[in-house]
Amino acid sequence: IKIQNLLFVLGSDLATPLSHQNIAFEIPRITNEDISLLEKSIDFFEAKLEPLRDFILPGGSKGAAIIHFARTVCRRCERCIVTLSKHDEINQNIIIFVNRLSDLLFVLSRYENKYLNQPDIKWEK
Repeated sequence: IKIQNLLFVLGSDLATPLSHQNIAFEIPRITNEDISLLEKSIDFFEAKLEPLRDFILPGGSKGAAIIHFARTVCRRCERCIVTLSKHDEINQNIIIFVNRLSDLLFVLSRYENKYLNQPDIKWEK
């Protein structure tokens, strides 16, 4: 729920240029603390997993596959935001936040597989 709320903050932040001055509204912005929340979550779940020794393919359990799909959407969003940042001044914390969110989704997909005793699918060269 916290991350979902932060995604609404992110939308508001993106929709309102940094130079926008509006006395009637205090525009919420993505902060370093928001990024830290994601990083702490990554560390929490990653500590419960075996270290990665191989590249893995998206999939495994149904839940992990859905989380991997969410991660691809997040990466696409990140690319769009980077493109936007070349044309408009935006809060740079947004790019970092979306990148960390993608990392968290990757770790959560691995955790989902571990929780369900479903091995990750290793990439074979």
